[in-house]
Amino acid sequence: MIFQNAEFTASYGKISQIPSPERMEFAFLGRSNVGKSSLINKLVNRKSLARVSTVPGKTATINFYQVDEVYFVDLPGYGYAKTSRSEQERLRKLISGYLNLDRNLELVIQLIDSRHAPSADDIQMTEFLVESEIPFIIVFTKTDKLNHSERKAREEGFSREIPYFDDVHKIWFSSKTGEGLERLQEILSEIADDTEDFSEQGDA
Repeated sequence: MIFQNAEFTASYGKISQIPSPERMEFAFLGRSNVGKSSLINKLVNRKSLARVSTVPGKTATINFYQVDEVYFVDLPGYGYAKTSRSEQERLRKLISGYLNLDRNLELVIQLIDSRHAPSADDIQMTEFLVESEIPFIIVFTKTDKLNHSERKAREEGFSREIPYFDDVHKIWFSSKTGEGLERLQEILSEIADDTEDFSEQGDA
C-alpha cells in the first residue's frame, strides 16, 4: 500500500449524498480536536491533505480521501460542547448513519486523547463498535505531551475506563514524533493486501 499516493475525493454533509462503495474503506473517528487530521496527514506524509484546525468541531462533513486503492474516511468529530444541540444531533446522525451503512468498511480507527480519561462519548462509541461487531482499533493520540509517569498513569487508567480494553488492539501515537506510525501503517497495509488478495481469488 503506497500511502503517499493520496488525494482528497469529496465531502458529504448528508448520508444520502454518499455514493455506493467502490473500494474498501478505513474510517477515522474521535472527539473534536483529538487529532484526526494530523494523524491522516502523518500517515500519507503530507502536510495538508486533511485540513488541521485549532477550532474544535470544525469537521462537519464526512471527508473521503483516496489513498492508493482504498478510501480513508474522516468522520466528523463528536462531543464538542459548544456546538448547538441541533448541530450535535446532525453530526451524531451523520456518524451513526455512515457506520450503519452497508459499505466495504474494513476497519475503524477510534482516536482517544492520551492525556485525558475517555469521555462518555468515547465510551459509548467503543461500546457501539463492539456491539455492532465492527472491526476497530484504538489509537491514543498526542503521546508526546505526556512524560513517563503521566503516560503510565494514563495506561493504568485506560485499562479500567475503556470497555473491553484487553480485547482491543491499541496504538500509542504522536503526529510530532512519529511514534506508532509504522505500526499503524503496517496494520492498514496488511488488511488492504489481504482483502485485495481475497478479492482477486474470488474473481479468478
